[in-house]
Amino acid sequence: MITIRKATTEDLSILYEFEQGVLHAERPMDKTLKASKTYYYDIPNLISDLKVELVIAEINGAIAGCGYARIKQARDCFQFDQFSYLGFMFTKEDYRGKGVNKRIMNYLYDWSLSRGIYEVRLEVYPSNNAAIKAYEKVGMQATMHTMRIDLRNRS
Repeated sequence: MITIRKATTEDLSILYEFEQGVLHAERPMDKTLKASKTYYYDIPNLISDLKVELVIAEINGAIAGCGYARIKQARDCFQFDQFSYLGFMFTKEDYRGKGVNKRIMNYLYDWSLSRGIYEVRLEVYPSNNAAIKAYEKVGMQATMHTMRIDLRNRS
């Protein structure tokens, strides 16, 4: 059975490990990421910020994954004032395909709704087909791709 709980400072070591797992998985998809050990998140702040819900998924007491929702202000052009931005979505390899991501996302959807937030967004690399399929299974759909250029390599 998968249970979801709020992350605490006691989870920092596993969360730092998960963060490196995210970076390891995403480096092949983004050549601009540093090859050396680096960080995406201010994890202690994610735990303490009242506009963030960082959660841990457990299966039979073993930590299987994590994810967060952060309430953000929307730009004026949108029909909504605020939205939940999802990030740090990670499931340990041994637990993939068991519904961990779905349970985390549904928990974060419910958390967002409980705060009057109806719009939920996240970013995913377009080549990350497994993640895209997982997000589509919980109702998400693509809206825009981010484009980039390194002008040092322009032909």
